[in-house]
Amino acid sequence: MVKLNKIYTRTGDAGTTGLVDGSRLPKHAPRMQAVGDVDEANSAIGLAIVAMNDRPEAGWLTAIQNDLFDLGADLATPLPEGEDAPWALRIVASQVERLERQIDAMNADLAPLDSFVLPGGSPAAAAVHLARAVTRRAERSATAAAADVALNAQALAYLNRLSDLLFVLARRLNGNGADDVKWVPGASR
Repeated sequence: MVKLNKIYTRTGDAGTTGLVDGSRLPKHAPRMQAVGDVDEANSAIGLAIVAMNDRPEAGWLTAIQNDLFDLGADLATPLPEGEDAPWALRIVASQVERLERQIDAMNADLAPLDSFVLPGGSPAAAAVHLARAVTRRAERSATAAAADVALNAQALAYLNRLSDLLFVLARRLNGNGADDVKWVPGASR
């Protein structure tokens, strides 16, 4: 378990930050941008949980928040050339598959889409849509970082599925799609 006795360390004052393996890199490095965007997505999901007023799906999101801490640790742990270190915390296929099962279960009860959906509807759905958009940014940052350094493919897949899950969840929170706000192309011309 993690134990933090001191919150500030001063080790980042020169603009670098430490990775899990002890190496350091600039705080503005693509890898760190991805870690930061995953943290922001986690915070947006926390806001969505509060807006959901104790709905059962909030428990799913709490589990996802824990996964996102794992994902941040995964991104902050360089992949080795050979076999991965046994202590490395990595996102695994079963975590991605869990999201897929949740998406499929929710989607089965939704009205089919006949238009693109605008972020909105109920306050809870709007908060989930915001979390979805932030998660998409985290995915873009992670794929940009993966162009520079090797990253766990399951971490990238997790972010992709998570944004899908958040979209479907927002529709569920909007009366299973009945209260979705539909895009009307050119409506304000």
